[in-house]
Amino acid sequence: MTKAAPPQVQMFGLKKSSATRAAERFYKERRVKVIFVDLASRPIARGELNRFVQRFGLTALLDLEGKTYERLGLAYLRISEEGLIERVIQHPELLRLPLIRAGKVLTVGEDPAGWATTLDQT
Repeated sequence: MTKAAPPQVQMFGLKKSSATRAAERFYKERRVKVIFVDLASRPIARGELNRFVQRFGLTALLDLEGKTYERLGLAYLRISEEGLIERVIQHPELLRLPLIRAGKVLTVGEDPAGWATTLDQT
């Protein structure tokens, strides 16, 4: 009989994000290993971002109320989805963080109910 691998999730976020810290705490309290990718030091891979875009749509991933969105003037610009993805890679604070992946289950932002569903996939 083989020992089951410990449960784990992959989390993309920023250390200074309160929602990211809340998600980290949520998983640590449940003894789930968190593979954390700090978007401040390492940008999200385009393929990984596309996985979330395909599931939720780009608009659902954006923090439309955030200071960075306003500062970059994105509400007033006509920009292609590809151009917007490029901006998101350069400025991860445009995203509703954290982005969490557990197997095929994906969650965006502060979503404790969604985080709980990822536990079934770990």
